[in-house]
Amino acid sequence: MARRKDTFWQRHKYKLNGLVLILPFWFLYQQLTPVFPDAWASQQVGPYEITLMPADMEQPYAHHDDYVKDFTLTFSSGRIDSIRQGFVSIGPEPLPLSRLQQGDTGILHGNRHSQHVHAIAPKQIGAGDKLWLRIQDWQGEQFVASWPLPEVLISKG
Repeated sequence: MARRKDTFWQRHKYKLNGLVLILPFWFLYQQLTPVFPDAWASQQVGPYEITLMPADMEQPYAHHDDYVKDFTLTFSSGRIDSIRQGFVSIGPEPLPLSRLQQGDTGILHGNRHSQHVHAIAPKQIGAGDKLWLRIQDWQGEQFVASWPLPEVLISKG
């Protein structure tokens, strides 16, 4: 019979196995109890009353060669099914509709309860930037609104 050498690793390697079994429950708890920032002020955008809520208060992240920031939009009034297309971007002025239609970033998507968007953003958010929402209805009418960005999102560097 082979003799096992009683080393530190041999005495404690099973504790590592226990940790590997416990960690998924910690991460599951974190995923099931998210903490979101407060919603921003509601605005009337044409026939729609919209409340905006960011997913987090971090800088934009890289997503398919673009920088984006995630937001949820809830509609208090107005019919969502009357929206043909909607886009959200961050910058000093709203992007033109022709530029927004070129890619798949910045498009509102979701259901009648809320819409989600990966807003087109610069790598670093500047002091003169705002969040811009552009909505086009089925009659071709466009509505544009902006929200000021909180100081927490503005890049210091």
